[in-house]
Amino acid sequence: MPIFPITDFSAPELDVYARLTENQLLSRADPASALFIAESPLVAGRALDAGCVPVSLLMEDKHVQGKGREIIRRCGDIPVYAAPLETLIQLTGFHLTRGLLCAMRRPALPAPEAVCRDARRVAVLENVMNPTNLGAVFRSAAALGVDAVLLTHAGSDPLYRRAIRVSMGAVFQVPWAYLPQEGDWTAFLGAQGFRTAALALREDALPIHDPRLRAEERLAIVLGTEGDGLRGGTIARCDYTVRIPMTHGVDSLNVAAASAVAFYQLALLHQAP
Repeated sequence: MPIFPITDFSAPELDVYARLTENQLLSRADPASALFIAESPLVAGRALDAGCVPVSLLMEDKHVQGKGREIIRRCGDIPVYAAPLETLIQLTGFHLTRGLLCAMRRPALPAPEAVCRDARRVAVLENVMNPTNLGAVFRSAAALGVDAVLLTHAGSDPLYRRAIRVSMGAVFQVPWAYLPQEGDWTAFLGAQGFRTAALALREDALPIHDPRLRAEERLAIVLGTEGDGLRGGTIARCDYTVRIPMTHGVDSLNVAAASAVAFYQLALLHQAP
């Protein structure tokens, strides 16, 4: 694999790391050329495990024969751009986690029917906007027994660099897809055999430990956007409205924290004998 010291910040081959925005990497007009950035050897390794195709690597020069060596070996004959950490921070504008970035081709996304087919517990994220929260939800989903994640199109992209990094690569381990844009997606989930449980702060909501929830054979755990939560129409169309009991006058949790509680109670414990 060729190793190229970074000597010219304006080199076009560095655009993917230095100048292209997340939306430009996504390249909606030309999906075949769309890219994402995996940050750190762990995350890049999980992306490779999932079959993602690498395009180039950017790393601290000290990692070429160190932390990045195995990733370089696995990536085959692609260019590696190397420089001291200070140079990489100046180039990218941020501190690289574990000193490595890997540009990769975006994989084709499965249809929502495909990720639902064998799932018993799915998470549904309605318009979750913050990439950090999104990544944390995926990490909890991987850890706590959620089989798939379904997203609305207005939310953040699971393949944004920050979302991938916070998820610790879980976006490559948990299947995910976008819900249909047309029509009622709660009806779509019902057609796939799921009952829907909306997490919302309603006085008439079931407590999350209600045994009826865990007894459901197929359950979609529905979480809403930061601040506003789920839309009223979404709550009304779900089969259950569910709340997490809290103390000390706390009335809500961050969506990432709420997802961990919900997944443990409704997904992981569902698997217990």
